[in-house]
Amino acid sequence: MEAEIILMEEVHKVYRTGSTEVNALDGINLKVCEGEFLAIMGPSGSGKSTLMNIIGCLDVPTSGKYFLKGKEIEKMGDEELAYIRNREIGFVFQNFNLLSRTDALSNVELPLIYAKIPKKERRERAFEALKKVGIEGRAKHMPSELSGGEQQRVAIARALVTNPSIILADEPTGNLDTKSSEDIMAIFDKLNSEGNTIILVTHEPDIAKHAKRLVRLRDGKIIEDKLQ
Repeated sequence: MEAEIILMEEVHKVYRTGSTEVNALDGINLKVCEGEFLAIMGPSGSGKSTLMNIIGCLDVPTSGKYFLKGKEIEKMGDEELAYIRNREIGFVFQNFNLLSRTDALSNVELPLIYAKIPKKERRERAFEALKKVGIEGRAKHMPSELSGGEQQRVAIARALVTNPSIILADEPTGNLDTKSSEDIMAIFDKLNSEGNTIILVTHEPDIAKHAKRLVRLRDGKIIEDKLQ
């Protein structure tokens, strides 16, 4: 059995605005093991983004427990959480989040700068990550000189460069045409076959089909969790 990376026990997230309470997550129990490829689906307002933020240590539960690699996130300080976000989790977003005045290679290097990795090693690792996603030939191009699909490849390379335990992808094909979406999902398929753990949020069934496991949310609850 593969090692357990994520364990959530009765996780609730309540947002309060004035006297109104919104149960964004309502008793989530979830276990994810190393090497899984998991898609999270659900309508708008189902809790997908909230769940993603908690998995990515960008937010904490109101109640319940979240363990990442056996460590309880609630008990961590800001510094430890920042370390986890930098080293353990690779984020890929719908809108790429690249620095516009910085070339592809330097964009990929960013997490390694925060991790205080020496320059020579940074450059080598960033170039290797670009190679992994098949875009090393565009290393010196600015984001404005790259297509949407190429920009997302750079973003995936940046997510990979720290060798994270989990790649979290939030609607990674949301801004792409069909062909570019297929290319990006082929990269995720390959990364998963090489042992990377991938958690993908999407509202597109054809994108979710790439995952080996599907979790559906509605009203902050898991209503389906199945292998596919």
